[in-house]
Amino acid sequence: MKILQFGQTGQVSRAMIAEATAGTVTLVALSRQDVDLTDTAAIRQIIAEADCDLVVNCAGFTLVDRAEAEPEAAMAANAAAPAAMALACSRRDLPLVHLSTDCVFDGRLDRPYRETDDPRPLSVYGRSKLEGETAVLAWEKGVVLRISWVFSRFGRNFIRTMLELGRARDVLNIVADQYGNPTDATALAQFILTTAPRWASAPAGDPGFGCFHFTNQGSTSRHALAEAALARDPQTRARVLPILKRDYPEPAARPLNGRLDCTRLTDVFGWTPSPWRPAVEQATDWILAEGLDS
Repeated sequence: MKILQFGQTGQVSRAMIAEATAGTVTLVALSRQDVDLTDTAAIRQIIAEADCDLVVNCAGFTLVDRAEAEPEAAMAANAAAPAAMALACSRRDLPLVHLSTDCVFDGRLDRPYRETDDPRPLSVYGRSKLEGETAVLAWEKGVVLRISWVFSRFGRNFIRTMLELGRARDVLNIVADQYGNPTDATALAQFILTTAPRWASAPAGDPGFGCFHFTNQGSTSRHALAEAALARDPQTRARVLPILKRDYPEPAARPLNGRLDCTRLTDVFGWTPSPWRPAVEQATDWILAEGLDS
């Protein structure tokens, strides 16, 4: 089983590399030095010449606030690049797995979002990701996995930031009225690698193609997520105080309700993600054991 992966340094990219190394999958991960996501011709050529059974796109413009100031860059990486991948994959009959986000929704529903709910992004980032989804799903062997609040032991993420701030400050004011589902990058990588043989061998029309939501079980607030992480660190000194989102303005609007319903994932693949809290605790322990500077 051979996978061509766009992305090498992000949380999911690194989790994919780590999990593939421990298994039987051969994974070639391309960095930004290997391919420029703004060069759609290069993207198409790489896929045309690749020795692989499946393409996974973990790359993209993920700086939500910066996207407001750099919309062209966000659209190039999150919309035009996946469109080029989908076109190249269709020419070779290769499945394409693409990662998206809860930010395609406006957060105004009072329940978790399903794949069938209408997207209404609030930000440039959300709009760019939605355009990428549309392009990938136009290929009949395209897979979109919407994820949210990604965490892991790798790189920069909310958990690591909270741990650093918890040691540096006496008080942390964290938003308590924004809700979502944390997503364990390692669990996501395990799901993709486990499901890869099905995608690689399935004919067009298989229910395994299309749009799916993947998160850990259960929802939480940013405030409660910070508390869960800091509770693992005996060196933290900060008290975590709840604030409202309106009191923490950011350049890009984000959905207050970013919860995703993963029922379809379980129905189609028989995969039930684990609860978020034990996964967050495990990732936090990893980060602390490796050191916050690692």
